[in-house]
Amino acid sequence: MAESEKETALFMGLALMFHAAAMQHMGKTKNPLSDKIERSLDQAQFVIDTLDALASKTKGNLSDEESRFLANIIKELKLNYVEELGKDEAQKSGSAESSASEKKD
Repeated sequence: MAESEKETALFMGLALMFHAAAMQHMGKTKNPLSDKIERSLDQAQFVIDTLDALASKTKGNLSDEESRFLANIIKELKLNYVEELGKDEAQKSGSAESSASEKKD
């Protein structure tokens, strides 16, 4: 394997490690150590912000393939993050509605 191929594989592996961590923090995958779904949107946001910083700092130094790969990972994570935020909002509004209906009774 050529040095550039090795570096590309290592870079993509690094991006995938961040991706896996963010998915785990969003509760999309199990924590392999505890074998449980654990959710921390703050931690997921930190990982996404870290990938955004990595993309910004490496701009112009990545191949087209690496740039697309990183951009796609970030896009996927952001879409999943928004989905999880929506679940929280729906749960909060559902709780507020049930509390309001209980007060009426």
